[in-house]
Amino acid sequence: MRDFFTTYWNDFLGRFDGPLHFRLIMQPLMATLFAVRDGRRDAREGRGAYLWSLTSDAAQRAYLLRDGIKGIGKVFVLAFVLDDAYQFIEWHGLKPLQGLLTAVVLAVIPYVLLRGPVNRVARMIAAPPRR
Repeated sequence: MRDFFTTYWNDFLGRFDGPLHFRLIMQPLMATLFAVRDGRRDAREGRGAYLWSLTSDAAQRAYLLRDGIKGIGKVFVLAFVLDDAYQFIEWHGLKPLQGLLTAVVLAVIPYVLLRGPVNRVARMIAAPPRR
């Protein structure tokens, strides 16, 4: 298992020099934009922070998972397909598990980590000042 992560890390760093390297900037940016959109919507609807609610509120968990998949699903699929294209172009073969892990790193992690803080900031901006 350690060999897998060592190989993955070395291969991941190699993606910055290879073809399609621009996606390593664009996919986290798109995930961030979707997180901002969904975090602002959460703030308008009075929901709690996404990751916190996902882990602590069992009643909301199924809804939040569906909503998160709906929000980031297209970016995740695009990240996976582009990484597989990169692998085929660069290595003339496929490592699908590395493609999934790369898609998670480029799309899911930025989305999940930013949606809650955006919600909090949007609530603070929208809240009337205290006197």
